[in-house]
Amino acid sequence: MSEPVFDKRDQLDKVAAGLLEGERIIAVYDAIGAGTGFLGLTDLRAVLQDNSFVGKRTAITSVPYGRISSVSFVADRNLLGRFASSSQIAITVGAAVHEVAFRGDDKARHAHDVILWHLTRS
Repeated sequence: MSEPVFDKRDQLDKVAAGLLEGERIIAVYDAIGAGTGFLGLTDLRAVLQDNSFVGKRTAITSVPYGRISSVSFVADRNLLGRFASSSQIAITVGAAVHEVAFRGDDKARHAHDVILWHLTRS
């Protein structure tokens, strides 16, 4: 079993603190920009830290892969021919879309591929 990849130890610790018995962390990536603080990926779910609540409140939201309907690369129109090199993804859950911007295309690609793998393995 490989060790999880992560950007910041405190974010990894937050995801680890909420694990279910037998659940394993795949990756925890720091997010940039407004709103999302990090995206954690386990073998059961995606974990999003949402910093956009009024009054400096934060939510850590767990989304089972079975509730995610799509995952997308997000790019400016001038980059659409190179969508796989985007550093931003969008995760659709019901009517909500969660956009996550990463510190690098490789992290966005890994997060996208992990979610896509879970969506297509049924």
